[in-house]
Amino acid sequence: MSNEKNTAANIRRDGIISLFIYITPVVLMFAWLAITDSKPWQGVATGELPFRMPAILEKVFKNLNTWGLPTIMVVVGLAEFFIGLYENKWTKNERILDIVCFIVPKIVVRPVIAYFGLKFLPVLLPGAKGVFEWIPFWWGFLIIAVADDLTQYWYHRLHHQVSWLWRFHRTHHSAPYMGMAMASRQNIIYTIFFSQIYLTTTLTYLGLGYPALFVTAIKSLITTGAHSSIKWDKPFYTVKWLKPIGWVMERLISTPATHHAHHADTSGDGVGHYKGNFGNMFFLWDIFFGTGIITRKYPASYGIKHYQHEEWYAQFLWPVFKSKKEGSELAANGPEVGDLPEATTHDIIPQTTTA
Repeated sequence: MSNEKNTAANIRRDGIISLFIYITPVVLMFAWLAITDSKPWQGVATGELPFRMPAILEKVFKNLNTWGLPTIMVVVGLAEFFIGLYENKWTKNERILDIVCFIVPKIVVRPVIAYFGLKFLPVLLPGAKGVFEWIPFWWGFLIIAVADDLTQYWYHRLHHQVSWLWRFHRTHHSAPYMGMAMASRQNIIYTIFFSQIYLTTTLTYLGLGYPALFVTAIKSLITTGAHSSIKWDKPFYTVKWLKPIGWVMERLISTPATHHAHHADTSGDGVGHYKGNFGNMFFLWDIFFGTGIITRKYPASYGIKHYQHEEWYAQFLWPVFKSKKEGSELAANGPEVGDLPEATTHDIIPQTTTA
């Protein structure tokens, strides 16, 4: 009970701190505008990027409110999938699950939400189209990057620290391997309530489409790279002249070392940290809130100790479909959290050690 109270207290405390973090970029922007005596809202919004980009990409962005947003999401999703690396643990059940989790959210759910959202928003918020177009691109980028990723940090963290939410996120952690194939591996309920697609769609309508989509693109690269089985960050820990860059990088963004630790199947080896390292694009949140550790090492094994290789449809569609594996968290009468000794605290009790 004391652990539950500590968890609740930490969530309340960090939630209050987060409110100040959310508003900080907005306050800084208005302070900068006051200092420079700039009033961009009085000008004519051009809706243009502050830099040049290839013609094909420019065309996509010009058609942002129709087919542009869904197209970008589909292209990014396909790129994430087809350049993935798969280990010998990619069995038929895992393969089907990974493919379904990629196809349905990225090619069906997200584009549909984006398209119909841009049709519905004019009814919900009449007259608000383009209302924030005056915000300078890089300030918009900063505001959205903080708001988007901090919200996802909390969405992710709560699914680990609130017991009844765990099973909606469990699918992502059941993979006994790392690789881009499993980067999209999520229960459909977790995906549908995921904030980013709604935020991006709304911001596009309000006139912040360009910075919102650039945040999405950069975030996709970082999070995909963090899930990759390629340890691309290792030179930053071993090559002398790269070490200062690595020190900053590993505290700023998610890397294979920090995110692989989150997917480890144990925390007893001093490397795995499935009780923390919740950051998606920014690892900075884990530094702020004391939920991260940095070891510059990679776990020996991944997944969850009590994984029963539940049917792909149960992992993807729970609680609509239940697993037939007795004692599974996804079974009809299964526990909220696995009942093995280590699994009883799997991802529920936070560890607040910071490197």
